[in-house]
Order: sequence, then C-alpha cells, then structure tokens
Amino acid sequence: MMKLIHGECLEEMAKLEAGSIDLTVTSPPYDNLRTYNDSLEWGEHVWKPCIEQLYRLTKKGGVVVWVVGDATVKGSETGTSFKQALYFKECGFNIHDTMIYEKNQLSFPDSNRYYQSFEYMFVLSKGSPRVFNPIKDRVNKSAGRKVDASGNRNPDGSMQTNRSGSGSVRKGLGVRWNRWLIYNQSRGQTGGHPAVFPEQLAHDHIISWSNEGDTVLDPFMGSGTTGNMAKELNRKFIGIEKDESYFDICVDRIKD
Repeated sequence: MMKLIHGECLEEMAKLEAGSIDLTVTSPPYDNLRTYNDSLEWGEHVWKPCIEQLYRLTKKGGVVVWVVGDATVKGSETGTSFKQALYFKECGFNIHDTMIYEKNQLSFPDSNRYYQSFEYMFVLSKGSPRVFNPIKDRVNKSAGRKVDASGNRNPDGSMQTNRSGSGSVRKGLGVRWNRWLIYNQSRGQTGGHPAVFPEQLAHDHIISWSNEGDTVLDPFMGSGTTGNMAKELNRKFIGIEKDESYFDICVDRIKD
C-alpha cells in the first residue's frame, strides 16, 4: 500500500487511524532556513500539534525518527531541535537515542564559529522499540581477539569481572555507532527540491526500526525519499505533502 496525500499535515494526520503507524521517518522544516516555494508556515503552533498527532498515530513499540537542525539568529542557534525533542518526551515518547547525521559537506558559518557539518536524528519511541535490526558494517579493529571482562566500571567504581560476552571472539564487523556519515544528494537527483533528504539515511532507518509489511509515515514528504525507500524495502507507506509541485515530484518518484 502506497498512500500519497496532497494536503496540510495536521488536517490529514487527524484523519488517520490511531495506532496505525509502525515507523515515522521525517525531516520537518528547520526554523526558517528554507522558503519551500513560499508555502512554509512553521512554528510551535504547527510542530507541537504535529508531535501530539504522531503520538496518537504511533503503535505501542513504534518509533519516530525526527531529523532536524537549527537556524542561527543574531549569533545564537535557536535550539528549536532540543525544544522539539523535549516536547516529544512531554507527550509520552521516550528519547530512545540522540543520533548524529554527519554530512560529507558543510555550511560556512556567518560568524566566529566552527563549520557546521551535522544534524540531529532524534529517535523517539512509544515505549520500548518493538523492532531493532542493527546494521553491522563497522570494521572491528580488534577482530579475532577475545572479549576482555575488564575495562568497564560499575556505578560504585569497582571494575566489572563478568561482562556479557566475556571470552567470546570479536567478529570482523560490529554494530554501527550512532554517528552516521551520509553522502548528500544533489537537487537534480530529486527534481529540484531545496532540502534533499538522502536516500541512504531513510533506507538505513527504515531497515533499523521496522520489518517488511510495516507501515511507514512521512508527514513532510518533500521529494518523496522516505516513500521511495519504503517501497523499495517492501513497507507500506503514507506520505503527506502540502506543496503541489513537490507532491508531483513524489508521485513521479514513488509511483513510477
């Protein structure tokens, strides 16, 4: 099932069945960094009820992946991303993980600060995540060695002597860390959308937090990347996009 909806996210989310979504992978607008064909209406009056709707829609054990960054205004980052993460918690979600999306490109700073090269990926769960399929692609430098029980401390400061897995042989590939280096796509690859969501990022979160046949939502569908990856990975998909020209891009990418 691939359901593509042209409309306002809050109006359309309210029509969806409660507890019907296994996973949401989305990247909402970042403060005022993009105009989106002058169609952007964004602020607490939008993202707060959106988060409330996501809690209503998400199944128990379901996950929301919220990829977001902050604008810099008068020399200070807005902190909107943190406000949003804490509001997810206020609504009943767990902040399951705060992950880093590291780009292969950077943004030049407008003042005396280091160059910006990452965004946050907040993984919010409704209870404990029902699904976790860890990606194991990290080359293990100590492959072939036995796991040593020492090295970790207990809360009282004493050293652990019975760590889980002690004595087993380390494998060649380990579980990926929560900082992901993802290569950006050009606007030309997705029909000219001004904020391209990398396919690899959507792909990796979908396989991590859902199984085949699960329903994936993107309430800010943009150029349709999450839907495209959901289709490729045999998931059901519901996507919402208000801008007509971007919606047409989604239809072309996902339904072709």
